Amino acid sequence: MVGIAARELIVSKRRITGVSATVIADLVAELGPVWQARRDAELLKGPRRRAVGAGAKYKLVFVDRLLAALVHLRHGVTHDVLACWFEVDRSTITRAIGEVRPLLADRGCRIDGGLRLRTLADVIAHLGATGQTALMDATEIRVRPALGPPRRPQSVHLRQEPHQRDESRRRHGPAWPAPLLR
Repeated sequence: MVGIAARELIVSKRRITGVSATVIADLVAELGPVWQARRDAELLKGPRRRAVGAGAKYKLVFVDRLLAALVHLRHGVTHDVLACWFEVDRSTITRAIGEVRPLLADRGCRIDGGLRLRTLADVIAHLGATGQTALMDATEIRVRPALGPPRRPQSVHLRQEPHQRDESRRRHGPAWPAPLLR
């Protein structure tokens, strides 16, 4: 679970989430009860597998779930990095983002699922085609090329192990025509 000081830092720095602290407070006030109602409905929809109060406790409160989703949507940070940041497992972050993202979409903060714009030219072309306007906060990040000689692809196997040869013979027959093997 993220500490109070770290949560305050995330909320106070608009560059991290892309929204101000007052907007985050409004989102928590608006979406928190909806999230809790959906969670309660999910628990009550079928017969219980465990007793009330049993099972694992949530390690991320709703505020942390919302912050993780906002940071992920703003910067495209991987779930692994967010998991390290919030000191939880990657699957917890994946579940949290999966729960919060539909709430944001219902509110009108929608990200098209199948559309991936990788370059600035792609973004400008998409905005021109759809007639939309956008406020962009982008910086160029330089990436160094990999050092050292190029690697051979991992799928190339020059020599098969004995168990691989046996499996290959069972599937495809002998490697040489039968008269040549004698």
